[in-house]
Amino acid sequence: MNWLVILLLAIVVVFSRYIFLEPRLPLRLSDRALHFFRYSAAAVLTAISGPVVFVHDHQLALSTENTYMICACVAVALAYLTRHTLLTTIISMGLFFIIH
Repeated sequence: MNWLVILLLAIVVVFSRYIFLEPRLPLRLSDRALHFFRYSAAAVLTAISGPVVFVHDHQLALSTENTYMICACVAVALAYLTRHTLLTTIISMGLFFIIH
């Protein structure tokens, strides 16, 4: 059963990528849809990292002892101020390794 689910999911992923990437197919997305899809990576990243940052032991952890939250706040501030992805990543990861 697990292999069947994995195979079906792989087919869905490949097919959905093929539809939008194959230049010979007549399917084109509108400018509005393309603008909408620009935010999908940020939405997925937020959905994945949100529980890691804010939830510990099945409880909301909004304290100064939560090193994940502190480093996430620093990363957001650095990203906003510097607009430099590599610098933000290195500094926030370094801070996490120092205080964790």
